[in-house]
Amino acid sequence: MDLAFTPEEQAFREEVRTWVRAHLPEEIAHKVRNDLRLTRDDLQRWAKILGKKGWLASGWPAQFGGPGWTAVQKHLFEEECAAACAPGVVPFGPVMVAPVIMAYGSPEQQKRFLPGIASGEVWWSQGYSEPGSGSDLASLKTRAERVGDKYIVNGQKTWTTLGQYGEWIFCLVRTSSEGKPQTGISFLLIDMKSPGVTVRPIKLLDGECEVNEVFFDNVEVPADQLIGEENKGWTYAKHLLSHERTNIAGVNRAKRELERLKRIAKTEGVWDDQRFRDQIALLEVDIVALEMLVLRVLSAEKSGKNPLDIAGLLKIKGSEIQQRYAELMMLAAGPYSLPFIEEAMEAGWQGDFPGGVVANAPLASTYFNMRKTTIYGGSNEVQRNIVAQTVLG
Repeated sequence: MDLAFTPEEQAFREEVRTWVRAHLPEEIAHKVRNDLRLTRDDLQRWAKILGKKGWLASGWPAQFGGPGWTAVQKHLFEEECAAACAPGVVPFGPVMVAPVIMAYGSPEQQKRFLPGIASGEVWWSQGYSEPGSGSDLASLKTRAERVGDKYIVNGQKTWTTLGQYGEWIFCLVRTSSEGKPQTGISFLLIDMKSPGVTVRPIKLLDGECEVNEVFFDNVEVPADQLIGEENKGWTYAKHLLSHERTNIAGVNRAKRELERLKRIAKTEGVWDDQRFRDQIALLEVDIVALEMLVLRVLSAEKSGKNPLDIAGLLKIKGSEIQQRYAELMMLAAGPYSLPFIEEAMEAGWQGDFPGGVVANAPLASTYFNMRKTTIYGGSNEVQRNIVAQTVLG
């Protein structure tokens, strides 16, 4: 793989850089730069700006309304967005369910659902994990019973990220108990405004409700919202998971956070500590290696190969890097990383910290939040088993 970008790709990078910096609202960039709370309006505002340009669906082929970019162009776009401190695209619609609809949905489903995803108008959520089914997802119990031209759905999903904002949710549901657990799962699209859908936020240590429980009590779902064939949902779920694990890697965010780590270290006076700089250097090497692995996965997707196994390896390394830079920021800021008083942060009080690093206040909450990255999307222990079985043989 040639790692040098062509003149055309460099010109594309400049085009993206110029446009993003001209259209990204400064107040949103400030929040991202300093790791402050992003509201639903912040996230949707940026999504709609990208959608109007036709860039929210950055990985989509032109036939479905995307820009038709190459894997390298998509990578450059994401890199420039991260460098400009743009919020990450909420992935559930454009990155996760959209490829499934493109690959397995009917023409009517594609026409119905894809435009709202590409424009940023419709907020999607993911209904995979359950209280007793996380990494062992095939054991899920949420059931959908076919009655005439609809399904009746009963059950519970949990850890539904930003589910309190969701308008639609894509769900794995059990439609058969015959045979192996994987063979009885189907893939349903559910309107979250349907009677019987209840969302209960789960408050985390930092006071945020990033995740939710979602309950289904005799929810009626039209049968034409089934993706593909009944009992074939596990196949579609694996297709989606490869995109989720690629996204979890967060290489461009890691590059941005590396620079933030360096700023904090310099401001707090630990940059001159050779041993601490060694740790930063080791992290930087790992991030460069992660970027190369991301390009391999994207190249595999472009050539039509199944990148799932590589994506599992990518998820392992990417999640560990996220934990590492959060830990090093905590170490660099010392006691100034500990306070987390939501009202004080929103009032700008954290700017009064000695050292002048505005972003010190949320560091502890970010550190604790990052502990989950090695669990969601398939725990790293499970991913290592997959790599051992399918890649190493």
